[in-house]
Amino acid sequence: MATMKGSERAKLPDSAFAYIDSTGRRRLPINDEAHVRNALARFNQVAFEDDATRERARSRLLKAAKKHGIVPVGFIDGQLRSERVRATGGHAPLPTGSLTLLLTDIEGSTALLSRLGDRYGDLLRDVRGILRQAVVGAGGWEVDARADEYFAVFKWAGDAVHSAVDFQRALAERTWPERVAVKVRVGIHSGRPTLTDTGYIGLSVHTAARVCSAAHGTQILVSSTTRAAARGSLRPGVGFHSLGRFRLAGLAQGQTLFQVEADGLPTDFPPPRADASRSTRSAPAVTPATGRR
Repeated sequence: MATMKGSERAKLPDSAFAYIDSTGRRRLPINDEAHVRNALARFNQVAFEDDATRERARSRLLKAAKKHGIVPVGFIDGQLRSERVRATGGHAPLPTGSLTLLLTDIEGSTALLSRLGDRYGDLLRDVRGILRQAVVGAGGWEVDARADEYFAVFKWAGDAVHSAVDFQRALAERTWPERVAVKVRVGIHSGRPTLTDTGYIGLSVHTAARVCSAAHGTQILVSSTTRAAARGSLRPGVGFHSLGRFRLAGLAQGQTLFQVEADGLPTDFPPPRADASRSTRSAPAVTPATGRR
């Protein structure tokens, strides 16, 4: 366990701690890798003053973990479970109303499984860990994780977009067994799904799934609804590039799809995976954030 003398602790700036209470007491040092790991292990032992301070501390801790290359799978899983129990006595505290839905899928998962065999399970666990860190860090809720698919929701569209960008960047930095290429497609759509005992249902869920299916590995696609909802809330350097209007399988109305573009993400992809005979491509639009045509 990481230890620190009082004199050493006093020299650290406030930014070296995940939590500072209202009296100025500094808790959970995160100044180096050893202390970050210690803070992850001790987080649930801290009595936070309220939910807001707990969330801020958790966000700072996850950012510190990312900085030191730590993928805290156990910590994130534990946080998801404790939040569900703490909020509703065992039922997932999933939000309702206007939401943004994020779905992911690993491209070529069957080929990866054939090549890696039993090691594919470890790869899948690591991918989920990176994704969960990005979702929790952006204030999202995990809804479901099965096979090579993942489903999360957000109250704010901009948070969903930033989560996807952070996830793709972190994924690109990893080296995988046998140097296989792990490519994940992401689809994001905003709407008002209905929350039931078994999760969300409604057209918005199906639309998000179709948007995800239209994407290629490492690509992030969003619907026009999400683009409108996220307008004005994106980080500098993050923007949208219009790909045109497409008819997606099972949806009566065509959907205008936008590609998320940000530093460190690839930009050149084939057309979306939609039936070309039913697509109506429009001239690409210029987005203020990227200036790309």
